[in-house]
Amino acid sequence: MAKIDLIATCSFGLEALVARELKDLGYKDQIVENGKVTFTADLGAICRSNLWLRTADRVRLKVGEFKATTFDDLFEQTKALPWPEIIPPDAAFPVDGKSVQSTLFSISDSQAIVKKAVVESMKNRYKTSWFKEDGPLYRIEISILRDIATLTIDTSGAGLHKRGYRQSGSGAPLRETLAAALVFIARWQPGTALIDPFCGSGTIPIEAALIGQNIAPGMNRNFAAEDWPTIPKSLWHEARRETHDLLSSNQILDLSGTDINP
Repeated sequence: MAKIDLIATCSFGLEALVARELKDLGYKDQIVENGKVTFTADLGAICRSNLWLRTADRVRLKVGEFKATTFDDLFEQTKALPWPEIIPPDAAFPVDGKSVQSTLFSISDSQAIVKKAVVESMKNRYKTSWFKEDGPLYRIEISILRDIATLTIDTSGAGLHKRGYRQSGSGAPLRETLAAALVFIARWQPGTALIDPFCGSGTIPIEAALIGQNIAPGMNRNFAAEDWPTIPKSLWHEARRETHDLLSSNQILDLSGTDINP
C-alpha cells in the first residue's frame, strides 16, 4: 500500500483544528467535511496520526465509498473492495453501522449485508468457508449518508480522548479532545500563564501541559492497528521514537487549576 486514505473523525466544529494538526504532521492532501477530515498519506500515517492528534476522536482507514440504494448494491460493491489485502484470515472483523437520510435506513440489515460481503470476499481469497475471528481486531464501520456508503476500518481502538493518564474522573468530566481544542482556540503559548479556576478533574491544565512540552497525547497508550500484521512493527517503533525525540521536557510551564472540594 503506497498511499492510503484515512479519515480523522472529530466533534462538529473542530474540523479546522484537526486539519491544522494534520498539516503540522505533514499531511496536506486533505478534504474537510462535517465531523471529519479525510487525508491521503503513507502507511506510517496510521501510527503518527494516532499518536499525535489531540482534537480528533478516531483515525479510520477508508476502504471504499460508493452510492447504494439497494441491498444488492451494498453487497456487490462491498464484496468488490480489497478486503483480503487488508484483513488477515484470523482477524476479528465486527461491523458497526449508521445511516442518515438514506434509502437503506435499517442499520442492522446494512451491518449484516456488509459482514456477509466481506466474508464472501475473503472466502474467495483464503479458500476457506469458516473464519475463527480470534486474531487482531479490524472493526469495520458502514456509514451511509444520503445514499453514499463509506466503508472504513477503525485503527484507534479506544477513542483518542483516552490518553492513558486518567485513572479516575469527576462526575461530569470534560473530554480530553475538547479540552485540547479549548487550549488551541485560546491561542495559549507556553511562555504565558494558564489559570483554570473551575478545573474539575484538571483536564484543561493537563492538556495544556501536554501541548506546552510537546508530549504526544497517545504515547502512553496502545492502538488497535498495532496488532495488525499489515503494518510493519518498524513503523510503530519509528513513530514512537519520534514522540520521545520531539519532547520539550525542559520547557517551564506556568499552569494552575483550582476547584471547590465537593
